[in-house]
Amino acid sequence: MNILILGGGGREHALAWAVMQNPKCDKLIVAPGNAGIAEIADCATLDIENGAAVVAFCEENAIEFVIIGPEAPLAAGVADRLRDAGLLVFGPDAAAARLEASKAFTKEICDATGAPTAAYARFTDAAAARDYINTQGAPIVVKADGLAAGKGVIVAETVDQALEAIDDMFGGEFGDAGAEVVIEEFMQGEEASFFVLVDGEDVLPIGTAQDHKRVGEGDTGPNTGGMGAYSPAPILTDAVAQEALDRIIRPTVAELARRGTPYRGVLYAGLMIQNGKPRLVEYNVRFGDPEAQVLMLRMGAQALDLMQAAAAGQLAECRVNWADDHAMTVVMAADGYPGAYEKGSVINGLEDLPETSNEICFHAGTSRRDGRFVASGGRVLNVTARGESLSQARERVYAMIDRIDWPEGFCRRDIGWRAL
Repeated sequence: MNILILGGGGREHALAWAVMQNPKCDKLIVAPGNAGIAEIADCATLDIENGAAVVAFCEENAIEFVIIGPEAPLAAGVADRLRDAGLLVFGPDAAAARLEASKAFTKEICDATGAPTAAYARFTDAAAARDYINTQGAPIVVKADGLAAGKGVIVAETVDQALEAIDDMFGGEFGDAGAEVVIEEFMQGEEASFFVLVDGEDVLPIGTAQDHKRVGEGDTGPNTGGMGAYSPAPILTDAVAQEALDRIIRPTVAELARRGTPYRGVLYAGLMIQNGKPRLVEYNVRFGDPEAQVLMLRMGAQALDLMQAAAAGQLAECRVNWADDHAMTVVMAADGYPGAYEKGSVINGLEDLPETSNEICFHAGTSRRDGRFVASGGRVLNVTARGESLSQARERVYAMIDRIDWPEGFCRRDIGWRAL
Protein backbone atom coordinates (compact mmCIF):
# COMPACT_ATOMS: atom_id res chain seq x y z
CA MET A 1 0.00 0.00 0.00
CA ASN A 2 1.24 3.51 -0.87
CA ILE A 3 0.61 5.91 2.01
CA LEU A 4 0.76 9.70 2.39
CA ILE A 5 1.05 11.42 5.77
CA LEU A 6 0.34 15.16 5.89
CA GLY A 7 2.39 17.18 8.39
CA GLY A 8 5.97 17.78 9.38
CA GLY A 9 6.34 17.65 13.17
CA GLY A 10 7.12 15.19 15.91
CA ARG A 11 3.62 13.71 15.74
CA GLU A 12 4.10 12.95 12.05
CA HIS A 13 7.54 11.42 12.63
CA ALA A 14 5.96 9.11 15.22
CA LEU A 15 3.11 8.22 12.84
CA ALA A 16 5.61 7.58 10.04
CA TRP A 17 7.76 5.38 12.27
CA ALA A 18 4.73 3.27 13.32
CA VAL A 19 3.48 2.97 9.72
CA MET A 20 6.93 1.83 8.56
CA GLN A 21 6.87 -1.02 11.11
CA ASN A 22 3.90 -2.54 9.25
CA PRO A 23 4.65 -4.78 6.22
CA LYS A 24 1.47 -3.42 4.54
CA CYS A 25 3.37 -0.21 3.82
CA ASP A 26 5.09 -0.43 0.43
CA LYS A 27 5.86 3.27 0.04
CA LEU A 28 5.52 6.18 2.46
CA ILE A 29 5.57 9.87 1.55
CA VAL A 30 5.34 12.60 4.20
CA ALA A 31 4.54 16.19 3.23
CA PRO A 32 6.35 18.34 4.14
CA GLY A 33 8.16 16.09 6.64
CA ASN A 34 11.41 17.11 8.35
CA ALA A 35 15.03 16.01 8.50
CA GLY A 36 14.30 13.11 10.85
CA ILE A 37 11.37 11.86 8.78
CA ALA A 38 13.57 12.02 5.66
CA GLU A 39 15.74 9.30 7.22
CA ILE A 40 12.88 6.76 6.97
CA ALA A 41 10.48 8.04 4.27
CA ASP A 42 10.27 10.24 1.18
CA CYS A 43 9.45 13.89 1.89
CA ALA A 44 7.50 16.11 -0.53
CA THR A 45 6.73 19.78 -0.90
CA LEU A 46 2.95 20.23 -0.94
CA ASP A 47 0.37 22.77 0.26
CA ILE A 48 -1.31 20.43 2.75
CA GLU A 49 -4.24 22.81 3.35
CA ASN A 50 -5.18 22.84 -0.35
CA GLY A 51 -7.53 19.90 -0.91
CA ALA A 52 -7.30 20.00 -4.70
CA ALA A 53 -3.49 20.01 -4.58
CA VAL A 54 -3.45 17.04 -2.19
CA VAL A 55 -5.89 15.07 -4.39
CA ALA A 56 -3.74 15.76 -7.48
CA PHE A 57 -0.60 14.67 -5.61
CA CYS A 58 -2.29 11.41 -4.57
CA GLU A 59 -3.30 10.68 -8.15
CA GLU A 60 0.19 11.40 -9.47
CA ASN A 61 1.83 9.17 -6.83
CA ALA A 62 -0.71 6.30 -6.75
CA ILE A 63 -1.50 6.98 -3.09
CA GLU A 64 -4.06 4.60 -1.59
CA PHE A 65 -4.33 5.85 2.01
CA VAL A 66 -3.89 9.36 3.46
CA ILE A 67 -3.26 10.05 7.17
CA ILE A 68 -3.82 13.69 8.12
CA GLY A 69 -1.62 14.71 11.06
CA PRO A 70 -2.38 18.34 12.03
CA GLU A 71 -5.69 20.10 12.63
CA ALA A 72 -5.41 22.90 10.03
CA PRO A 73 -5.91 20.68 6.91
CA LEU A 74 -8.87 19.00 8.64
CA ALA A 75 -10.52 22.34 9.42
CA ALA A 76 -9.82 23.38 5.80
CA GLY A 77 -11.78 20.40 4.46
CA VAL A 78 -8.90 18.41 2.98
CA ALA A 79 -10.44 15.13 4.20
CA ASP A 80 -13.70 16.08 2.42
CA ARG A 81 -11.89 16.60 -0.89
CA LEU A 82 -10.00 13.32 -0.57
CA ARG A 83 -13.18 11.35 0.19
CA ASP A 84 -14.95 13.03 -2.72
CA ALA A 85 -12.11 11.74 -4.92
CA GLY A 86 -12.64 8.19 -3.67
CA LEU A 87 -9.52 7.98 -1.50
CA LEU A 88 -9.30 6.26 1.87
CA VAL A 89 -8.48 8.94 4.44
CA PHE A 90 -7.87 9.01 8.20
CA GLY A 91 -9.28 12.22 9.64
CA PRO A 92 -12.69 13.88 10.03
CA ASP A 93 -14.52 16.04 7.51
CA ALA A 94 -14.52 19.79 8.14
CA ALA A 95 -18.01 19.74 9.70
CA ALA A 96 -16.95 17.20 12.37
CA ALA A 97 -13.53 18.87 12.78
CA ARG A 98 -15.38 21.86 14.25
CA LEU A 99 -15.04 19.99 17.55
CA GLU A 100 -11.52 21.46 17.61
CA ALA A 101 -11.89 24.36 15.20
CA SER A 102 -14.61 25.99 17.35
CA LYS A 103 -14.72 25.91 21.16
CA ALA A 104 -18.27 27.27 20.99
CA PHE A 105 -19.35 24.35 18.76
CA THR A 106 -17.98 21.84 21.27
CA LYS A 107 -19.95 23.55 24.04
CA GLU A 108 -23.06 23.36 21.87
CA ILE A 109 -22.54 19.60 21.48
CA CYS A 110 -22.03 19.25 25.24
CA ASP A 111 -25.28 21.12 25.83
CA ALA A 112 -27.11 18.83 23.38
CA THR A 113 -25.79 15.63 24.98
CA GLY A 114 -25.62 16.66 28.62
CA ALA A 115 -21.89 15.91 28.71
CA PRO A 116 -20.21 17.16 31.91
CA THR A 117 -18.00 20.18 31.17
CA ALA A 118 -17.19 23.62 32.57
CA ALA A 119 -19.87 26.28 32.76
CA TYR A 120 -19.26 28.86 30.04
CA ALA A 121 -20.36 31.94 28.12
CA ARG A 122 -19.42 33.06 24.59
CA PHE A 123 -18.73 36.57 23.38
CA THR A 124 -18.09 38.48 20.16
CA ASP A 125 -17.88 41.81 22.04
CA ALA A 126 -14.89 42.75 24.22
CA ALA A 127 -16.84 45.03 26.58
CA ALA A 128 -19.41 42.34 27.37
CA ALA A 129 -16.61 39.81 27.93
CA ARG A 130 -14.87 42.18 30.35
CA ASP A 131 -18.11 42.75 32.29
CA TYR A 132 -18.58 38.97 32.58
CA ILE A 133 -15.06 38.48 33.92
CA ASN A 134 -15.47 41.28 36.46
CA THR A 135 -18.69 39.62 37.65
CA GLN A 136 -17.29 36.05 37.77
CA GLY A 137 -13.87 36.79 39.25
CA ALA A 138 -10.79 34.55 38.99
CA PRO A 139 -9.35 32.01 38.44
CA ILE A 140 -11.10 31.77 35.08
CA VAL A 141 -10.29 30.36 31.63
CA VAL A 142 -10.34 32.48 28.46
CA LYS A 143 -10.28 30.67 25.09
CA ALA A 144 -10.02 31.96 21.54
CA ASP A 145 -12.86 30.18 19.74
CA GLY A 146 -10.86 29.08 16.68
CA LEU A 147 -7.57 27.32 15.95
CA ALA A 148 -4.58 29.06 17.51
CA ALA A 149 -1.84 26.39 17.25
CA GLY A 150 -2.46 25.23 20.80
CA LYS A 151 -1.81 28.69 22.28
CA GLY A 152 -5.29 30.25 22.38
CA VAL A 153 -6.17 29.17 25.93
CA ILE A 154 -5.32 31.40 28.89
CA VAL A 155 -5.79 30.07 32.43
CA ALA A 156 -6.04 33.41 34.21
CA GLU A 157 -5.21 33.36 37.92
CA THR A 158 -6.29 36.98 38.38
CA VAL A 159 -8.99 39.20 36.92
CA ASP A 160 -6.28 41.45 35.42
CA GLN A 161 -4.76 38.48 33.56
CA ALA A 162 -8.18 37.55 32.19
CA LEU A 163 -8.88 41.12 31.05
CA GLU A 164 -5.46 41.24 29.37
CA ALA A 165 -6.31 37.99 27.56
CA ILE A 166 -9.55 39.56 26.29
CA ASP A 167 -7.61 42.58 25.01
CA ASP A 168 -5.11 40.31 23.25
CA MET A 169 -7.74 38.10 21.64
CA PHE A 170 -10.03 40.85 20.42
CA GLY A 171 -6.93 42.86 19.51
CA GLY A 172 -5.96 40.22 16.96
CA GLU A 173 -3.09 38.38 18.67
CA PHE A 174 -4.56 35.05 17.52
CA GLY A 175 -5.91 36.35 14.21
CA ASP A 176 -9.38 35.20 13.21
CA ALA A 177 -9.32 32.57 15.99
CA GLY A 178 -9.97 35.33 18.54
CA ALA A 179 -12.93 36.96 16.80
CA GLU A 180 -15.16 35.00 19.20
CA VAL A 181 -14.16 34.13 22.75
CA VAL A 182 -15.39 31.44 25.14
CA ILE A 183 -14.97 32.11 28.86
CA GLU A 184 -15.18 29.10 31.17
CA GLU A 185 -15.17 28.35 34.86
CA PHE A 186 -11.83 27.12 36.17
CA MET A 187 -12.11 23.37 36.79
CA GLN A 188 -10.27 21.78 39.71
CA GLY A 189 -8.59 18.40 39.32
CA GLU A 190 -5.93 16.65 37.27
CA GLU A 191 -5.94 16.74 33.48
CA ALA A 192 -5.37 13.72 31.25
CA SER A 193 -5.81 12.82 27.58
CA PHE A 194 -8.02 9.97 26.32
CA PHE A 195 -7.66 8.81 22.71
CA VAL A 196 -10.29 6.87 20.78
CA LEU A 197 -10.68 5.89 17.15
CA VAL A 198 -14.07 6.49 15.52
CA ASP A 199 -15.39 5.19 12.19
CA GLY A 200 -18.65 7.14 12.12
CA GLU A 201 -20.45 4.85 14.55
CA ASP A 202 -18.10 2.58 16.50
CA VAL A 203 -15.65 3.86 19.10
CA LEU A 204 -12.40 2.08 20.01
CA PRO A 205 -10.30 3.37 22.94
CA ILE A 206 -6.61 3.28 22.02
CA GLY A 207 -4.80 4.77 24.99
CA THR A 208 -4.31 7.43 27.62
CA ALA A 209 -1.56 9.97 28.25
CA GLN A 210 -0.67 13.04 30.26
CA ASP A 211 1.37 15.92 28.93
CA HIS A 212 3.18 18.86 30.51
CA LYS A 213 2.03 22.12 28.94
CA ARG A 214 4.06 24.66 30.90
CA VAL A 215 7.63 25.47 29.96
CA GLY A 216 9.13 25.33 33.46
CA GLU A 217 9.80 22.55 35.93
CA GLY A 218 7.07 21.95 38.47
CA ASP A 219 4.58 22.95 35.75
CA THR A 220 5.42 26.66 36.00
CA GLY A 221 5.75 29.45 33.44
CA PRO A 222 3.87 30.08 30.21
CA ASN A 223 1.96 27.42 28.29
CA THR A 224 3.65 25.72 25.35
CA GLY A 225 2.57 23.19 22.76
CA GLY A 226 3.76 20.55 25.25
CA MET A 227 7.15 19.86 26.86
CA GLY A 228 6.74 16.12 27.35
CA ALA A 229 4.24 13.34 27.92
CA TYR A 230 3.86 9.84 29.27
CA SER A 231 1.49 6.93 28.74
CA PRO A 232 -0.56 5.43 30.27
CA ALA A 233 -2.05 8.10 32.56
CA PRO A 234 -2.50 6.64 36.07
CA ILE A 235 -5.33 9.07 36.91
CA LEU A 236 -7.37 7.80 33.93
CA THR A 237 -8.36 4.47 35.45
CA ASP A 238 -10.60 1.93 33.70
CA ALA A 239 -13.58 3.25 35.67
CA VAL A 240 -12.88 6.88 34.73
CA ALA A 241 -12.36 5.88 31.10
CA GLN A 242 -15.67 4.00 31.03
CA GLU A 243 -17.54 6.98 32.47
CA ALA A 244 -15.91 9.28 29.91
CA LEU A 245 -16.96 6.93 27.12
CA ASP A 246 -20.53 6.60 28.40
CA ARG A 247 -21.22 10.23 29.32
CA ILE A 248 -18.99 12.28 27.00
CA ILE A 249 -17.47 10.52 23.98
CA ARG A 250 -20.15 8.10 22.75
CA PRO A 251 -22.92 10.73 23.09
CA THR A 252 -20.77 13.17 21.07
CA VAL A 253 -20.22 10.62 18.30
CA ALA A 254 -23.94 9.79 18.24
CA GLU A 255 -24.91 13.48 18.12
CA LEU A 256 -22.58 14.18 15.19
CA ALA A 257 -24.00 11.17 13.31
CA ARG A 258 -27.55 12.38 14.07
CA ARG A 259 -26.65 15.76 12.54
CA GLY A 260 -25.46 14.06 9.35
CA THR A 261 -21.77 14.82 10.01
CA PRO A 262 -20.36 11.47 11.23
CA TYR A 263 -16.94 11.57 12.85
CA ARG A 264 -14.13 9.46 11.34
CA GLY A 265 -10.59 9.52 12.65
CA VAL A 266 -8.98 9.88 16.06
CA LEU A 267 -10.85 11.84 18.73
CA TYR A 268 -8.73 13.19 21.57
CA ALA A 269 -10.67 14.13 24.68
CA GLY A 270 -8.88 16.34 27.19
CA LEU A 271 -10.45 15.47 30.54
CA MET A 272 -10.33 17.13 33.96
CA ILE A 273 -10.63 14.43 36.61
CA GLN A 274 -11.59 15.12 40.21
CA ASN A 275 -12.71 12.51 42.74
CA GLY A 276 -12.85 9.90 39.98
CA LYS A 277 -15.26 11.95 37.84
CA PRO A 278 -14.24 13.22 34.38
CA ARG A 279 -15.36 16.48 32.80
CA LEU A 280 -14.53 17.54 29.25
CA VAL A 281 -11.92 20.29 28.90
CA GLU A 282 -11.71 20.19 25.11
CA TYR A 283 -11.70 17.96 22.06
CA ASN A 284 -8.92 17.72 19.51
CA VAL A 285 -9.58 16.04 16.17
CA ARG A 286 -6.07 14.61 15.67
CA PHE A 287 -3.40 12.90 17.71
CA GLY A 288 -1.85 15.10 20.36
CA ASP A 289 1.72 16.30 20.03
CA PRO A 290 3.71 15.06 22.00
CA GLU A 291 1.17 12.41 23.13
CA ALA A 292 1.28 10.70 19.72
CA GLN A 293 4.95 9.96 20.28
CA VAL A 294 4.34 7.82 23.39
CA LEU A 295 1.21 6.19 21.92
CA MET A 296 2.93 5.24 18.66
CA LEU A 297 5.98 3.81 20.44
CA ARG A 298 3.66 1.63 22.52
CA MET A 299 1.39 0.61 19.62
CA GLY A 300 3.92 0.03 16.85
CA ALA A 301 2.83 -1.63 13.61
CA GLN A 302 -0.80 -2.17 14.67
CA ALA A 303 -1.36 1.61 14.54
CA LEU A 304 -1.62 1.42 10.73
CA ASP A 305 -4.12 -1.46 10.82
CA LEU A 306 -6.30 0.42 13.31
CA MET A 307 -6.19 3.74 11.42
CA GLN A 308 -7.06 1.93 8.19
CA ALA A 309 -9.99 0.18 9.89
CA ALA A 310 -11.30 3.51 11.23
CA ALA A 311 -11.09 5.03 7.74
CA ALA A 312 -12.87 2.05 6.18
CA GLY A 313 -15.67 1.80 8.77
CA GLN A 314 -14.45 -1.53 10.18
CA LEU A 315 -13.60 -0.72 13.80
CA ALA A 316 -16.20 -3.14 15.17
CA GLU A 317 -13.84 -5.98 14.22
CA CYS A 318 -10.75 -4.45 15.90
CA ARG A 319 -8.98 -4.75 19.23
CA VAL A 320 -5.86 -3.02 20.54
CA ASN A 321 -3.05 -5.26 21.77
CA TRP A 322 -1.32 -3.43 24.60
CA ALA A 323 1.90 -4.56 26.22
CA ASP A 324 2.04 -3.95 29.97
CA ASP A 325 4.52 -1.12 29.49
CA HIS A 326 5.04 2.61 29.92
CA ALA A 327 6.44 5.27 27.60
CA MET A 328 7.78 8.79 28.08
CA THR A 329 8.78 11.53 25.66
CA VAL A 330 10.74 14.67 26.58
CA VAL A 331 10.74 17.70 24.30
CA MET A 332 14.02 19.45 23.59
CA ALA A 333 13.25 23.03 22.60
CA ALA A 334 15.25 26.01 21.35
CA ASP A 335 16.34 28.50 24.03
CA GLY A 336 13.71 31.21 24.37
CA TYR A 337 10.74 29.00 23.43
CA PRO A 338 7.76 29.62 23.72
CA GLY A 339 8.89 33.21 23.16
CA ALA A 340 11.41 34.38 20.56
CA TYR A 341 14.08 31.84 19.65
CA GLU A 342 16.91 31.48 17.14
CA LYS A 343 16.85 28.98 14.29
CA GLY A 344 19.82 27.28 12.66
CA SER A 345 21.85 26.03 15.62
CA VAL A 346 23.68 22.73 14.98
CA ILE A 347 22.62 19.62 16.91
CA ASN A 348 25.33 17.00 17.41
CA GLY A 349 25.08 13.43 18.66
CA LEU A 350 21.77 12.44 17.05
CA GLU A 351 23.42 9.91 14.72
CA ASP A 352 24.78 8.02 17.72
CA LEU A 353 21.46 7.62 19.55
CA PRO A 354 19.82 4.18 19.72
CA GLU A 355 16.83 3.53 17.47
CA THR A 356 15.00 0.46 18.73
CA SER A 357 11.45 -0.53 19.65
CA ASN A 358 12.25 0.84 23.12
CA GLU A 359 14.24 4.02 22.37
CA ILE A 360 13.93 6.55 19.56
CA CYS A 361 14.36 10.29 18.99
CA PHE A 362 11.51 11.72 16.93
CA HIS A 363 12.28 14.98 15.12
CA ALA A 364 9.83 17.88 15.42
CA GLY A 365 11.63 20.95 14.07
CA THR A 366 14.83 19.95 12.28
CA SER A 367 16.38 20.41 8.86
CA ARG A 368 19.70 19.47 7.21
CA ARG A 369 22.49 21.93 6.46
CA ASP A 370 25.86 20.81 5.10
CA GLY A 371 25.04 17.26 6.16
CA ARG A 372 24.32 18.21 9.77
CA PHE A 373 21.06 18.42 11.72
CA VAL A 374 20.03 21.97 12.62
CA ALA A 375 17.13 23.35 14.65
CA SER A 376 14.37 24.87 12.52
CA GLY A 377 11.57 25.32 15.07
CA GLY A 378 10.70 25.99 18.70
CA ARG A 379 10.05 22.41 19.74
CA VAL A 380 12.86 20.54 18.00
CA LEU A 381 13.26 16.96 19.29
CA ASN A 382 11.04 14.41 21.07
CA VAL A 383 13.34 12.00 22.90
CA THR A 384 11.17 8.95 23.55
CA ALA A 385 11.56 5.64 25.37
CA ARG A 386 9.49 2.89 26.91
CA GLY A 387 10.09 0.46 29.73
CA GLU A 388 8.45 -2.01 32.06
CA SER A 389 7.84 0.91 34.44
CA LEU A 390 7.57 4.66 33.99
CA SER A 391 10.75 5.13 36.00
CA GLN A 392 12.64 2.81 33.63
CA ALA A 393 11.27 4.73 30.62
CA ARG A 394 12.38 7.95 32.32
CA GLU A 395 15.91 6.66 32.93
CA ARG A 396 16.25 5.68 29.26
CA VAL A 397 14.93 9.04 28.00
CA TYR A 398 17.26 11.19 30.08
CA ALA A 399 20.24 8.93 29.30
CA MET A 400 19.57 9.62 25.61
CA ILE A 401 19.22 13.36 26.24
CA ASP A 402 22.59 13.40 28.00
CA ARG A 403 24.19 12.12 24.77
CA ILE A 404 22.82 15.01 22.67
CA ASP A 405 25.21 17.95 22.22
CA TRP A 406 23.06 21.02 21.64
CA PRO A 407 24.03 24.01 23.84
CA GLU A 408 21.28 26.19 22.30
CA GLY A 409 18.53 23.78 23.43
CA PHE A 410 16.85 22.95 26.73
CA CYS A 411 14.39 20.49 28.23
CA ARG A 412 12.48 19.93 31.43
CA ARG A 413 14.08 17.40 33.75
CA ASP A 414 10.91 16.53 35.65
CA ILE A 415 8.59 15.04 33.01
CA GLY A 416 6.31 12.48 34.65
CA TRP A 417 6.73 13.94 38.13
CA ARG A 418 3.03 13.66 38.98
CA ALA A 419 2.98 9.92 38.27
CA LEU A 420 6.43 9.22 39.73
